[in-house]
Parts: sequence; structure tokens; C-alpha cells
Amino acid sequence: MQIRAIVPDDHAALFALWRRTPGIQLRAEDEFAPFCRYLARNPQLSLLVEAEHVPIASLLVGHDGRRGYLQHLVVDTPWRGRGLASALLDEALARLAALGVCKSHVFVLRDAAEAMAFWQVQGDWGEREDIAVFSIRSEPA
Repeated sequence: MQIRAIVPDDHAALFALWRRTPGIQLRAEDEFAPFCRYLARNPQLSLLVEAEHVPIASLLVGHDGRRGYLQHLVVDTPWRGRGLASALLDEALARLAALGVCKSHVFVLRDAAEAMAFWQVQGDWGEREDIAVFSIRSEPA
């Protein structure tokens, strides 16, 4: 198994993987057109692992020039415990660092117990208690 960059043609299989994964919340931004815009804006950063041409793990990765943002870190249930999430994370951080982006954030749903447990034991990652996240969704122009 190898890590490779996600391409637009991966959307349907990834969307199915995300949909069947507890703790992943899908939104309009995960539909095909916004997904493609995200990949185009962040080339070669979002990653997946395949088994027999089927995605079994993924990580969406973007940045604003200063900070990286990680989303949808998913490993399909039968493939967990093999270090795939850590491998994706290491590769993503290396790709961001190569661009000069050395600080990253991940947003984890508090009721996603497995995800919270994963991130709480990730060594250098620290849970922020000094900020709150506020979001808004507006209609496209």
C-alpha cells in the first residue's frame, strides 16, 4: 500500500468512505465541486491509501500560507491499527513543511470518541483550551 495524492476522480469512493465512518460529518463543502476546488487550491496535499484500487484511508489537507488545516482523517474500520492514520499524518505534515507551513490545526467533533482518543495521544498535538471556533456559512456569489 502506498500513499498518493487525492485526485477529483477519487471523490465518489472517498465520499462513500466518509459516509460510512462514524465521527465524520459531511456538509455541502464535501460535494464534488467544492472538493475539486479544494484540491486545485491545495495541489498534492490531500492524501489517500488504497487497497486493490479502493481508498481505505484519507486525509484532506489545505493551508492558508501560514497554517495547515487537516480534515477527514479516516481509516476504514477493517484497516485500523496498522499505522495508516499516522503515516498519512506524517506525510501531510512533511508536505506542508516543504511549503514552509510548520503549524497545523485539526478540528475534531467532541462527540467523535475514536477521533478524540486518536488526537489526544498524538504526542506533540495539543488540545487548545484558549480559543473557541466560530463558523458561518454564506451562499456563493
